[in-house]
Amino acid sequence: MDQGSISPHVLIFPFPIQGNINSMLKLAELLCLADIQVTFLNCHYPHRRLLSYSNIQARFSRYPGFRFETISDGLPMEHPRTAEQFLDIVDGVKTTTAPLFMEMMISWCRSASDTRSPLTCIIADGLMSFAIDVANEVGLPVIIFRPISACSFWAYFSLPQLIEAGEVPFRGGDMDRLVASVPGMEGFLRRRHLPSSGRVNDVAYPGLQHLMKIFRQAQRAHSLVINTFDDLEGPVLSQIHDHYPRTYAIGPLHAHLKSKLASETSTSQSSNSFRKEDKSCIPWLDRQPPKSVIYVSFGSLAIITKDELGEFWHGLVNSGNRFLWVIRPDALVGKDEERQTPAELLEGTKDRGYVVGWAPQEEVLKHPAVGGFLTHGGWNSTLESIVEGLPMICWPYFADQQINSRFVSHVWKLGMDMKDSCDRVTVEKMRPRESRGDVGERGGEGKSFKGTPDVQGSKMLLRRPLPRTVEMSDIFELIG
Repeated sequence: MDQGSISPHVLIFPFPIQGNINSMLKLAELLCLADIQVTFLNCHYPHRRLLSYSNIQARFSRYPGFRFETISDGLPMEHPRTAEQFLDIVDGVKTTTAPLFMEMMISWCRSASDTRSPLTCIIADGLMSFAIDVANEVGLPVIIFRPISACSFWAYFSLPQLIEAGEVPFRGGDMDRLVASVPGMEGFLRRRHLPSSGRVNDVAYPGLQHLMKIFRQAQRAHSLVINTFDDLEGPVLSQIHDHYPRTYAIGPLHAHLKSKLASETSTSQSSNSFRKEDKSCIPWLDRQPPKSVIYVSFGSLAIITKDELGEFWHGLVNSGNRFLWVIRPDALVGKDEERQTPAELLEGTKDRGYVVGWAPQEEVLKHPAVGGFLTHGGWNSTLESIVEGLPMICWPYFADQQINSRFVSHVWKLGMDMKDSCDRVTVEKMRPRESRGDVGERGGEGKSFKGTPDVQGSKMLLRRPLPRTVEMSDIFELIG
């Protein structure tokens, strides 16, 4: 059948962790609002969590062309799925999900269906790069979606050059040694800011080899889309374009979706949480003075020791700041009795603090009482903070978070990087901003990232109108 006569129907296939699924659900909703049919293929575990704790079923029921499908990730439901077990998720997807996906696509694309129109395109998470071979097998174009920053994408892409230069792998040693093999980042990128998979003894480490493989495979995709925007990452996007000519920056997706829903007078809220959100924190924020609260959250995967928890607690309490602190029930490591948030910590926060197990983060960050964000530096959190004009203090844990934190502190000048340290003195010195700042202009032309001007802490890159959406329109055309 002539592809031009088929109504556009895209399959969206995320890697089964909350941050990635969150971004791709926002992309799915934007496509639905453009009257494009969407099938969202989710793994069983995250889908069950979404049905339990988010409003996705009600929210997407308004789109007649949308449907969910599920697939196994090969792990038992009781698997903890925190950052410590991240490679378990990777292995499960590789050994179980990949062959099941091939079978599913062959069946869908070669068998007629009265309830499902033919697929015209696959948008796959970059960590699901096996989808490229599957798409080729069934004759569909595939777009690779990366829910990470362009700067982290570029560092990952540069891993072969880093290995060739002997700069990766490394284990310990001088973590502040400059690295020279990530083009455009010479002079300010240090060992500690490289992807955490480089902190190993052996180049044969499976996590390192897997990353290099998926970035090689991604070059075979029809297009690459990244949840970022040119005003923020223009120079590094220019580097990426040299290797992926059809690269589209379509972010920040959460802000585009919010704007689109507002223009349609929709009351829909985009909750894509795997956990029950404790909304009691919102009335508490309502009672606080403007810009007086530090919001503290280390994301959906990071884990923390009891000693680290104590350092943050002492720092927050001694700072004199008001704070809203998210402590996930599964965030503490140790024996069972050590995994409970200490009662004395909870008691000690009552004067100026509020602790929840999970929070409605986008709602919290836009609340007028919030004046700063102590974060792990995950990309969704970073974008959400930038959009709201909030300064950040970054305590990166793993993956892309180290380089995000470096760019927040050194390039974009939107906060500070705690690096690998966790000490109460640094936390104690935090101060919420008096105002959510003015516009910071992007600097640095060409392909150097070092010329970006100081935009003074929380000076915002998005107070002006949202980044142009022409590249999102390009994606609509690719899908159609």
